[in-house]
Parts: sequence; structure tokens; C-alpha cells
Amino acid sequence: MSASPLSIHGGNLAKEAVASLTPEGVLLAPIWKRAVAFILDVLLISILINLLTGGRYYSVLMNWQNLASKYAAYWLFHLLLHMVIYWLYFKYTGRRLHRSLGQRAMRLAVVHNDATLLSDAHWNKRAMNKLRYVIPGVGQIIGLIELSIALFSADHLTPLDKSSHTIVVIDYTLPGESRFDLG
Repeated sequence: MSASPLSIHGGNLAKEAVASLTPEGVLLAPIWKRAVAFILDVLLISILINLLTGGRYYSVLMNWQNLASKYAAYWLFHLLLHMVIYWLYFKYTGRRLHRSLGQRAMRLAVVHNDATLLSDAHWNKRAMNKLRYVIPGVGQIIGLIELSIALFSADHLTPLDKSSHTIVVIDYTLPGESRFDLG
């Protein structure tokens, strides 16, 4: 008998490659959920800042003409303050809740590859790396490029995930010891 020209494969090879990264039963978060969580975070911070400043803060920050005028130092101060606010938000929500508020709303958790929670020391690096997404005007382009990279890569990890050696998973699929420590 000759070998059959048909062969049966186990399923989606990309899903099998991703499944090999995580412990059994833990599901990686879909890219769209991660994007929505980040948008929720940005909306939350933007609304709070606008309420506290009467809408003046972002009108200064989005006026790029200030950079080439006598108000350049004033504009740079606003940019620095913008970055510090987001760094503090991502660092301390991560340290307290093991995720941001947007990720919590979308039922996501940031963990190591073995599904253990990140220690406090890891959140500073992750928060610093996440700042590239909130640079006015440029951050959105960087974010879309990195989402595209994750969408079309075999492991579905963003460059941020790879640099901080983390994965973003659906929180209710975590093992009990990790799931119960989430905020």
C-alpha cells in the first residue's frame, strides 16, 4: 500500500505555538481586548486631567506651535508632566492590582510566561516601556505598528511583552494561586 496523499494535522499551528508558551488552561488575551483596555486607560487619565485643569492641559500639549515659540519650555513641561502621570498610573496600578484599570475592566492580567504574577520591581520597567504609546501624536503610530507585529507574529506577543518577558492573559484562566492575588 502506498501512503495516503492526505494528512491530518492537529489544528491551527499558530494556536499550538502560543499554547506552548503558557501553562495548560491559561489563555492569551486577544489583541483587540488589549487595545480596548489601553484605550480605556487613556480615556480615564485624559478625562481626569481635563476635569482637574478645566480642559487647558491638553490644549497646551496638543498645540505643536508652542514648541517653536517662546512657550517651548512651557510645552516641554506639559509633555514631561504627561509622561510622569502615565508612568505613575501604569506603575502603581500594576503594583497594586497586577494590571491597569482598563485591563481589569477587560478581565486581563499581566503575568510571567509561567502564569506567576509580576513582582513590584517588574512594574517600573513595564511602565517605562509603555510610555512610548502615550507620546502625543507619535505614540498612536507606534502602538498600531506594535499591534500589527503581534497580530501577525506566531506567538502573538508585542515588543513590550518580549522586552519585559511577560504575557497578557484572560484573568479567569489563571491558576488559583495567581488568580486570587489579582486586585
